[in-house]
Amino acid sequence: MTWLPDDFVHPVHVPLLGDEYHLRPIAEADAALDYPAVMGSRERLWGIFGPVWGWPAETMTFEGNRIDLARHERETAAHQSFNYVLLDRAEMAILGCVYIDPPERTGADGEVSWWVVDELVDGEVEQALDALVPQWIAADWPFRKPRYLGRDISWQDWKALPAA
Repeated sequence: MTWLPDDFVHPVHVPLLGDEYHLRPIAEADAALDYPAVMGSRERLWGIFGPVWGWPAETMTFEGNRIDLARHERETAAHQSFNYVLLDRAEMAILGCVYIDPPERTGADGEVSWWVVDELVDGEVEQALDALVPQWIAADWPFRKPRYLGRDISWQDWKALPAA
């Protein structure tokens, strides 16, 4: 893909709060942990992502989620887009995700968004993730003008921008 240099190597482990939590690329094998995380926070996530992505639908099934994760895993391998999962140290629970995508709208060279499960909203882990993501993108990703969707631009203003 032209949005990343040919020699770019994406990070595979990003520590958060020491190493109590971390980010890593999501895999199809994460479906058993991802589905309850997403559906357990579905109403809030729909309020954020639903109007733009139509996700997560109330009717999303475990199998549909597994298929989505397999697609995300292939896209990461091909450097088309990236979905990082937020996990505890033991990887016993998915606590959120970070999406890094090629720009759909003009004015940026990468688009980044993220979420945490309902239980972590406004807590230490969410605050640490909110601080980490822009620093991580600046340090480890080749973007000159990343856009933080729902953070530095509202989803409504983003939708109003011309397509890339």
